[in-house]
Amino acid sequence: MRTAHAAIGSAAFFAVAPVVVTGLVPWLITDWRMSDPPPWLALRIVGAVLIVAGGAAVVHAFVKFVVDGLGTPAPIAPPTRLVVRGPYRFVRNPMYVAVLAAIIGQASLLGSPALLVYAVIVLVPVVAFVRVYEEPTLRRTFGEEYERYRRAVPGWWPRLRPWTDRD
Repeated sequence: MRTAHAAIGSAAFFAVAPVVVTGLVPWLITDWRMSDPPPWLALRIVGAVLIVAGGAAVVHAFVKFVVDGLGTPAPIAPPTRLVVRGPYRFVRNPMYVAVLAAIIGQASLLGSPALLVYAVIVLVPVVAFVRVYEEPTLRRTFGEEYERYRRAVPGWWPRLRPWTDRD
């Protein structure tokens, strides 16, 4: 897949998946209204940081799929090369971690327990999808290269130091 096609496909998938999951659905749940009384200032600050960091990480991860993987995050147009740079040096599933961070950030910012429940509802099928589809597909597609990466980089909790293929 050429870079231009990968960019178009990734942009379309971005509009459908992360934007709906982290934007539309939280808005439908909360109307983005803060609880009464509002959460502590510290929780609102943590929430804002999680939202910004999660959003930036999702965008960066999508870009890595296009530039490094020559594909998209969508299963119908997967990357042709294993993506192990950028946020993927810290955690194997940065898009999912970032999406969950953005949802939890909104829950914290708005003081919304409903969004915490929603985060769990999102987490369960995501983990199942990774275990049942993504990991076996990556093993078949990239073999030992993926296995070495999988052994070195955690799936859900980021490493403190970035992984390199020399580790």
